[in-house]
Amino acid sequence: MFDSLYQDFTETADPTRGAPRLKQMRGKLRAEKLDGFLVPRADAHQNEYVAPCEERLAWLTGFTGSAGFAIVLRDKAALFVDGRYTIQAREQVDSQAFAVVPLDQTPPADWLAQNARKKGRIGYDPWLHTPAQVARYEAAARRAGAELVAVEANPIDALWRDRPAPPCGPVALHSLKNAGEKADKKLARLREGLADAFLVSDPHDLAWLFNLRGADLGHTPVALGFALVFRAEKPKLFLAADKLSARVGAALGALADLADPQDLPAVLAELGRKKRRILFDSATAAAALTQIASAAGAEVELAQSPIALMKAQKNARELDGARAAHLRDGVALTKFLCWFDAQAPKGKLAEISAALALENFRRDTGALKDLSFPTISAFGAHAALPHYRVTEASDAKIGKGVYLVDSGAQYLDGTTDVTRTVTVGPPSKAFVDAYTRVLKGHIAIARALFPRGTVGAQLDALARLSLWRAGLDFDHGVGHGVGSYLSVHEGPARISKMGMVALESGMILSNEPGYYREGAFGIRIENLVAVEPRNIAGAERDMLGFETLTLAPIDTRPVDAKMLDADEKAWLNAFHARVRKILSPLLSPKERAWLKRATASV
Repeated sequence: MFDSLYQDFTETADPTRGAPRLKQMRGKLRAEKLDGFLVPRADAHQNEYVAPCEERLAWLTGFTGSAGFAIVLRDKAALFVDGRYTIQAREQVDSQAFAVVPLDQTPPADWLAQNARKKGRIGYDPWLHTPAQVARYEAAARRAGAELVAVEANPIDALWRDRPAPPCGPVALHSLKNAGEKADKKLARLREGLADAFLVSDPHDLAWLFNLRGADLGHTPVALGFALVFRAEKPKLFLAADKLSARVGAALGALADLADPQDLPAVLAELGRKKRRILFDSATAAAALTQIASAAGAEVELAQSPIALMKAQKNARELDGARAAHLRDGVALTKFLCWFDAQAPKGKLAEISAALALENFRRDTGALKDLSFPTISAFGAHAALPHYRVTEASDAKIGKGVYLVDSGAQYLDGTTDVTRTVTVGPPSKAFVDAYTRVLKGHIAIARALFPRGTVGAQLDALARLSLWRAGLDFDHGVGHGVGSYLSVHEGPARISKMGMVALESGMILSNEPGYYREGAFGIRIENLVAVEPRNIAGAERDMLGFETLTLAPIDTRPVDAKMLDADEKAWLNAFHARVRKILSPLLSPKERAWLKRATASV
């Protein structure tokens, strides 16, 4: 029987709690003389994964997705979710208490402008919103004739009696062998472009810049903290002392003056009194911090973190680490797919047992530090939910049909993310058609050649063209950036309709087109790719392409080979030949035989 170290399948959502907690919330707001309150799913760093103590949205509404926003007014309340979560939200939330509103139809700011009462006072926690977000909701409140009001204490915290304590995981040093560049060299590069001072508010930037990793959040090895980097002074690093061993403290102390995060507001106020110019990361800096600095007299500048692009362009050591991590991970995933192929037809597997098996194959590598996100193990109709989370309550038995597994791992040398969709028994004609179209989109991205300066939005359509020809599409991006033993979702580059950052050599991104038929099946085929230079005879521009990093077979049983052109077949056969050649020596004879069949030419 398999067990888990990194996943919890307990169902925490309970729609029956929504109405009584909403009633408590409104009572608290009346006591604070507020007519409404904004409830984002966020922490003071705008992290994707937040600590349990920051799950205020889930506590209030019952919704446990990784992205959402609620607005509570005296007479109505709404939960806003994107297309990934509309079905999940309907299942987890009391619709009598909270209206579930699709983000693409009605943004929260528009809803606030339409529903806030005139002269109403709408509260918000300035530690959970960026300045741009605050400006957007201030404008919405003004349109309604209302006022947006910052609160000193979040009212949910007073109501949440059993709220978990803040995390205090140990900080570790990330070795030069894996980082590829010393922290003092990174600091020197960062200082070159600074006018005065920069507040590092993104824990991923902090981890990369100082070559440290932490244990404050699940699935992402970061330490919650801040840093002030000055052009001509020693940096200040704000990390709780309890997280630092003597050795780690000494190493970091050689790079920066150490302080407690609670000291940051006073330090910013002092810089303000000195009329210093401070750059804040527009994507992650809390409005509370910019408000403190500005009120004290600082010149506040908001812009994209200068670390974001530096971090996204992996150096040679990080790329070698990514290749090693994907080799290790490919062996584990291939072993799992072989095992699954043998076990699934027996009818004894379920979504949780399959997820546990994959985790254990990864743990058998001896190098697994964590999963890079909770495994999406989805059979049948559940696969139509792009961000499905299996629980003990939803755990479906796997029989004949479609199984989708989206999973990833954190290793010291790299982060992985891979999705495979496999069939148990003969697939339907509709599934074969859609699956082959998704595969054609995946291959189009993998084979893409593009001039330097191309942005992700210019490539996005390549993955959708075959689906569009059949009147089909999917509601998520084609690809996101991936960190180096950091976040599995890393900016600033992405392949999506909104991806406006140029792709640069060394960036690692996902290639994951999909298709989802509600109530029936879901399809996603995902590999990670690295941007690399391409030499093309006679080329008049510097050209780039993708190196596919992921090493695991793609199920070809549902492929209609007649729908693939010669170049698509050549790519698929070459990919499988490479997978077979590299992985076969690392597998058992039974697994090698299975892999040979799974990677046979189409």
